Amino acid sequence: MIDFKNSSVFKLKPIETEKAREDFHKFLIDGEYISSAFKTVRDQVIFTNKRVIAANVQGITGSKVDYTSLPYSKINAFSIETSGTFDLDCEIELYLSELGCVRFEIKGSFDIVQLNRMISEYVLA
Repeated sequence: MIDFKNSSVFKLKPIETEKAREDFHKFLIDGEYISSAFKTVRDQVIFTNKRVIAANVQGITGSKVDYTSLPYSKINAFSIETSGTFDLDCEIELYLSELGCVRFEIKGSFDIVQLNRMISEYVLA
């Protein structure tokens, strides 16, 4: 589970949605699809049209995986930081009701504004 008390930071690299963990698909409901996918060395995070799902790979063998689902309906506020001229990283912070804050730092080229629009559609609806 994401440690919300310590404002977890995920340092992520964008990947193609087709390269997301195959097991994410067993968690998706009818009409839900992956819009963005990211990875660390072992962990992955996807943004769907309904929520954020984080897969935290555990143990030496990596056979144990903790999945955390963060529905957009539980987001009270969020912020984005776009990349700059010299700092190519961007960030998004999600403030979830009764849970706390989770921060995603995205390394490299990524359209954070498009992700912001998608989250806004669900949070503000």
